[in-house]
Amino acid sequence: MKLPFIIIVDDDTQVLRAIQRDIRNKYRDEYRIAATESAIEALELIKELKLKNETVAAFISDQRMPEMEGIEFLEKAREIFPEAKQVLLTAYSDIEAAIRAINTVKLDYYLLKPWDPPEEKLYPVVNDLLDDWQAQYKPDHEGIRIIGFQWSPKSHKLKEFLSGNLVPFLWMDIEAHPEAEKYLMSANSSRSDLPLVVLPDGSVLADPSLSDLGSKVGLRQQASEKMYDVVIIGAGPAGLAASVYGSCEGLKTLLIERSNPGGQASSSARIENYLGFPTGLSGAELSRRAITQTLRFGTEILTPQSVKNISVRDGYKIIELSDGSLVHSKTIVIATGASYHKLELPGIEQFTGAGVYYGAASVEAHACRDENIYIVGGGNSACQAALYMSKFAKEVHILIRQDALKKAAANYLVENIAATPNIKVIPNTEVISVSGDKVLEEITLKNTMSGAETTVPTKALFIYIGVRPGTAWVSDIILKDEKGFILSGSDLMKERSYHTFWKLEREPYIPETSVPGIFASGDVRSGALAGISSAVGEGALAIRFVRKYLQEM
Repeated sequence: MKLPFIIIVDDDTQVLRAIQRDIRNKYRDEYRIAATESAIEALELIKELKLKNETVAAFISDQRMPEMEGIEFLEKAREIFPEAKQVLLTAYSDIEAAIRAINTVKLDYYLLKPWDPPEEKLYPVVNDLLDDWQAQYKPDHEGIRIIGFQWSPKSHKLKEFLSGNLVPFLWMDIEAHPEAEKYLMSANSSRSDLPLVVLPDGSVLADPSLSDLGSKVGLRQQASEKMYDVVIIGAGPAGLAASVYGSCEGLKTLLIERSNPGGQASSSARIENYLGFPTGLSGAELSRRAITQTLRFGTEILTPQSVKNISVRDGYKIIELSDGSLVHSKTIVIATGASYHKLELPGIEQFTGAGVYYGAASVEAHACRDENIYIVGGGNSACQAALYMSKFAKEVHILIRQDALKKAAANYLVENIAATPNIKVIPNTEVISVSGDKVLEEITLKNTMSGAETTVPTKALFIYIGVRPGTAWVSDIILKDEKGFILSGSDLMKERSYHTFWKLEREPYIPETSVPGIFASGDVRSGALAGISSAVGEGALAIRFVRKYLQEM
């Protein structure tokens, strides 16, 4: 495989040589380094690389250059290699321009000169950016391929699973991709076998289960130990945070996820209000960082794997998995989060995955290119999805029941949407019916104020409304509120039956459930604050009390 390029541009010969030397010393085994003093020459080079089907991973450009400023060069370079990371070299006096560039050209990072020592001021930054680029980079000529029908629920399920587990793949629509039929013929398969998964070793899976696919791509589904200090059920932000804090504090930690690590957050196209990321990051990036971090500390992850039941024997917790195997633990953290409410309409189920999607904007965005699409919901997740989809769709329509978007979404999202010409907010409106032949073709809208109804054509309806807790599987020994969220801490003490189930002298800890040593964390816990930052805090909080409980044993 040909190595990708890192392109460096600086008209100051001395600075150019210094940055070229440092980058080459660190990255020459994994990347080809090209450096030039001319921004125009650099643009000609990257055009040539594009024609030769080469790949550029990153651009590093000085801001003050005579032919054009660095920001202008990066803007032109992004038109040719839009996925490449962009770093601006600046003097202290140019910081204001660099910060503006974060918004105008989506600059990834600005680096102050000088960057000595590079081990502290250069390499950590470039390492992070290149790791992000590698996570999203999908070479056309290698890796996993999924061949199927674009509007097929089965194909959507496989794409969502691999994407959520950060496994790179190439999607090939059987009706549009010129190479798809050739793979079908080589596998001696027909369209009735779709979706088809072609693995890097040439082996083929026809319409595989998530479990079979997970095994083939190297995901672990069986626990390796007989006893754990803490088992965390659910790998959303709360579960991932709990696993990081548990493992880094020396607890033997097992994380179980039934489908896609990251939870609802992993499908967020852009998160711009998470502390420490001034340019924002996608839910997939956040999930990847968290998974890498928790694995580094020694967490064991099982996926796809789900929990069927929890029981307690002599104070120890016994977790029964869906395949019948048992896992033993001293404590449990339930962090199964919440999912979007289903839209209750006649016949809508037949279109789920075939035009109707709950979340999943980042997975299906390319299929909506030049289409008119609709999003139900006006919260932050819906707005983030709309902004991302606006880069692909002809028009994005946000349907809300309120009279103004600002009543449900963060102000910065409202402002960004107002400044995006192909996003239309339709207030006081709800979907009352969906229709189509096998795939979604039309939806009918109703104005809740006037009662007027309108039927519009569309291939995609994305739903971001409400939340329902992931607690249908939870044992009856764990008390829940009327909506299914898990009761914990002081809320347990309000229950009339409190003294019948709580026999310890101490009161329940803040995230502790009706069973001592079993904790709830994140959106699944009754009374918890919503949002990614809150969920991460809840995960850390749960581990704090896990440790206190273990000290009592």
